[in-house]
Amino acid sequence: MRLLATLFGAILFLTAALIAIPSAHATNRMTILYDAFGESANLKSDWGFSVLVEYSGKRILFDTGNNAEVLAANVKALGIDLKRLDFVVISHRHGDHTTGLKYVLQVNPKVRVYVPAEAFGVFGSTLPKGFYKRVESLPAKMRYFQGAEPQAFSSGSAWAANFVPVETMAEVVPGVFLIPTVSKTPGTLELRELSLAIQTPQGLIVVVGCSHPGIEEILTATASVSPHVSLLVGGLHLVKAADTEIERLAHVLHDEWKLDRIAPGHCTGEPAFAKLKQVFGDSYLYAGLGSVLEVR
Repeated sequence: MRLLATLFGAILFLTAALIAIPSAHATNRMTILYDAFGESANLKSDWGFSVLVEYSGKRILFDTGNNAEVLAANVKALGIDLKRLDFVVISHRHGDHTTGLKYVLQVNPKVRVYVPAEAFGVFGSTLPKGFYKRVESLPAKMRYFQGAEPQAFSSGSAWAANFVPVETMAEVVPGVFLIPTVSKTPGTLELRELSLAIQTPQGLIVVVGCSHPGIEEILTATASVSPHVSLLVGGLHLVKAADTEIERLAHVLHDEWKLDRIAPGHCTGEPAFAKLKQVFGDSYLYAGLGSVLEVR
């Protein structure tokens, strides 16, 4: 009996140890949690974007959609546990990518949230000492802080969160990179945006929010990690683009950047969906709300 008990205990120990070891064959996939198009009647469509990225044992929430209640409903309907996130990435400051963060922080208040390094105004960004010119001759009542300049001060934020600003390309975990770019386009001039790039044996998986700086600008930046993109996922900001620009870009992505596969969503736009599907053929992946993209 003692021998049986010892063997049984050893089996339990080995079983627990095996369960604790991350599987080399962990599921690698992306689940679209938030978008304005999709096939599932059980999910709530809305303008915005959010995708759960699961790769090599890591669980990354990229963007959080336009409405906290809608994100909560979709997450619950899909059976996703946001308490198990490794970290969150917010691509840029627009509300249709950030508002669901309220719900994320309710269920996982200590999760690390990577954000663009904004100068001031969002994500708890801080102004350094000396950011404004001083005029000593003015009376105190006309001077900021009565003339007593603070060392630095925070802009505050709509959320109390563990924000980590990203100003330069960063490898946040082995093989997972955050790529910052800045828009030069009128209307979104100086808008900072983060993209996610994951190294895989087949090339990079690149996840984008809205591509305000331009998808070619983003791909140029990701090329410093790897020039080959096996999968591009997310919004390409072509929703109001001219047909000639959509035509040009579709062929550039296919013929010059030689993307293996493309899974556009959010602000890519219906004309661009149609053209990209025509150009990429079987290499076009449908990525509507609730879609699960198996990745290698």
